[in-house]
Amino acid sequence: MRFPYKRSLGPVIGYFMTSLTDKRIVGIRNGEMVLVPPLEWDPDTAEELEPDFVDVGPAGTVRSWTWVASPSEQHPLGHPFAFALIELDGASTTLMHAVDAGDIAAMETGMRVAPRWRAERRGHLTDIEAFVPGEEPVHPENDGGPATEPVTMMNYDASISYTTPVPETQLIFGKAFAEGRLVGLECPNCHRVYTGLQQACPVCAIPLTAAHEVELPQTGTLTTFTIITPVQYPGQTETEPFARVHVLTDEIDAVLAYQPVVDFPNGDVHPGVRVKAVWTTDASGKQELAGWTPSGEPDVDDPSIVNRIF
Repeated sequence: MRFPYKRSLGPVIGYFMTSLTDKRIVGIRNGEMVLVPPLEWDPDTAEELEPDFVDVGPAGTVRSWTWVASPSEQHPLGHPFAFALIELDGASTTLMHAVDAGDIAAMETGMRVAPRWRAERRGHLTDIEAFVPGEEPVHPENDGGPATEPVTMMNYDASISYTTPVPETQLIFGKAFAEGRLVGLECPNCHRVYTGLQQACPVCAIPLTAAHEVELPQTGTLTTFTIITPVQYPGQTETEPFARVHVLTDEIDAVLAYQPVVDFPNGDVHPGVRVKAVWTTDASGKQELAGWTPSGEPDVDDPSIVNRIF
């Protein structure tokens, strides 16, 4: 899941990021101290600091570190490395960055490191690809040069990757959908029918399996709904408000929640509308539920139907 956003940097962090494109690391004076990265305010008094910048490093000393044995796609390097707090020469505070030491045995507190610069620098902390053991910085062969304009904005992607197991119930529903069928799972004790991914009846605590499958009618009544105004984000394909509805199926007391609609204007969506399922078929013959559309039958006149959400 990816959550991109853009932030303005301001005059202090903007200067710090712009300096990185010129392969310079800067701090800001705060009395006798030099803060790296620079801050706009004194961290102790909250007083605004004068923009008195000073170059530091480029080499520094590792004050503490932790080893990353199995990097993820979010880490700065694709092979094992260390995250370290590095006190750059001339700085009073530490900068956290990656140290590409090659092996955990090469890492130690107090070791000297220097930056390895990227060829293409854009005004971001990752313009330093990593720090490496030694005193001298590593410069790229085909240097792209510093920024021609001050860096004022930064794009940032916050993301998270996770893996979730597929329960047996999801496989049951998936197989039925591919065949153009709607199914539920009926508890053998209380006979409630579930259309979600419950792996057990929450009332009776009885596991639900394919043996409890019941086929649902493909007609029903709309009980309640919501109109969603889409927020634009990466991967969002909807641009106009759309409806999601709950459908109480005929004959079998089961509710299919948050269903899409087909040829069903938002203004016409209301409790009591009689609906039927609409399917599509892909090139392989696999069915997919496109949504629900009005069946043309008279509405159900039952004010209490709006209470049926499960």
